[in-house]
Amino acid sequence: MSPSDGLNDAIDLSVRGRKRKSSPFLLLALGLLAFATLAGTALFILRPTTLRIAVGPSGSDDQKLVQALAQSFALDGSPVRLSLITTAGPVDSISLLKDGKTDLAVARDDEEMPDGTTSVAILRKNVVVLWSASGPPRQGSKREAKPKIKTIDDLAGHRVGVVGRTEVNVTLFRVILTESGVNPEKVAISQFGVDQIAEMVRDPSIDAFMTVGPLDSKITADAIVATARTRGEPAFLPIDVSEAIAKKHPLYESEEIPASSFSTSPARPDDKVETIAVNHLIVAPHSLSENAVGAFIHQLFEVRPSLARELPIAARIEKPDTDKDAALPAHPAAAAFIDGNERSFMDKYSDYIWGAVLLFSVLGSGSAALRHYIKRDERRLNTLHREKLLAAISLVRKIDSLEELDTLQSEADAILRETLECFDDGAIEVGDLAAYGLVLEQFHHAVVDRRTALNAIAADLPRMRAR
Repeated sequence: MSPSDGLNDAIDLSVRGRKRKSSPFLLLALGLLAFATLAGTALFILRPTTLRIAVGPSGSDDQKLVQALAQSFALDGSPVRLSLITTAGPVDSISLLKDGKTDLAVARDDEEMPDGTTSVAILRKNVVVLWSASGPPRQGSKREAKPKIKTIDDLAGHRVGVVGRTEVNVTLFRVILTESGVNPEKVAISQFGVDQIAEMVRDPSIDAFMTVGPLDSKITADAIVATARTRGEPAFLPIDVSEAIAKKHPLYESEEIPASSFSTSPARPDDKVETIAVNHLIVAPHSLSENAVGAFIHQLFEVRPSLARELPIAARIEKPDTDKDAALPAHPAAAAFIDGNERSFMDKYSDYIWGAVLLFSVLGSGSAALRHYIKRDERRLNTLHREKLLAAISLVRKIDSLEELDTLQSEADAILRETLECFDDGAIEVGDLAAYGLVLEQFHHAVVDRRTALNAIAADLPRMRAR
């Protein structure tokens, strides 16, 4: 066995070690995993939030407005989207909210709300309009008949037609009667649907009428015009105790109906009329995500101006009451938006960011540990190279021919190439490479010394033969 056989064995081990090297696809897979984790985290944070909103009835102004909002949110690429749930009316919408089958609902402030319900936005203010009919002029007289009912006090013993089938209108009317000093039991009430206005004004048993809606309500205007056409010029009944009602019942507000609100010629009413208002709201449970509600209210007030040009009722949207003693408190996210106390990006997403940093730290540590495990054969091979090369220093001194010395030198060069590749792959550190370099330097010194000695011997042989 020649002195270089040990190095040949090392070269064989090197080849086998290189075959066992980790595939570059593993590192690619780790990189893709890290990228996928980052992308997934970003998508989780930035993905649009879809909120279900219950509104009804179908074809109502509320339903049209919410549908327009949903379309506008989608076209603008908003971070929040709306999914409409059409119901028979506010009562059914609130029922869905109570059962957790919707995230938002459109309802009146005085509806019976589930515990924990909060306001998100005011869609409009509804005002109570009360009027009586003066009756047609007497035959042969040109003078307009005077109404029998001029104030709320005169309603006792009469029947009032209330537009709208919802019970909250009747409850509100009874509150008005009670606070005005009129026994509600002495006033008969008949409810009519919005499609029964003509029937209501023609009914001779109805002496007064009531609607609850926005000031520009077409339903109220049509009912007043129909009354004037059928029963004579209407007389509007002021609610003189509106401020007292608002103090005693926080769900209601004192309001005024400006003159000529329903027609200008003739002016109806001919002077301002004191009345009661109640808000029509978008409501949500207190537990609904603040991020979701915050994104919704941001987008709502951002699209309101442009939407109002196409749908005038959007101009009525207002911010909810943020007072702590409000009858229906504002959702924390809505209150923060209105009061300018919204949390910053870092406040909202710091947990996610630190979680991602921690995740990447764990992935980095795991990747380093995995790479260290995978490269274990290469590190062991490098150690073997160094030991073989160190042993070769002694072998060099025993070599008797320059050919064997050149072969040993070539094998050492192969080991060097292998070592450098291991370093490039990250299998060995700078310190390992420095140790190998020190051994290699000693090996080269030994080779140079042996080569000089062999050359000297070769030069002396002819002289010795000549003697």
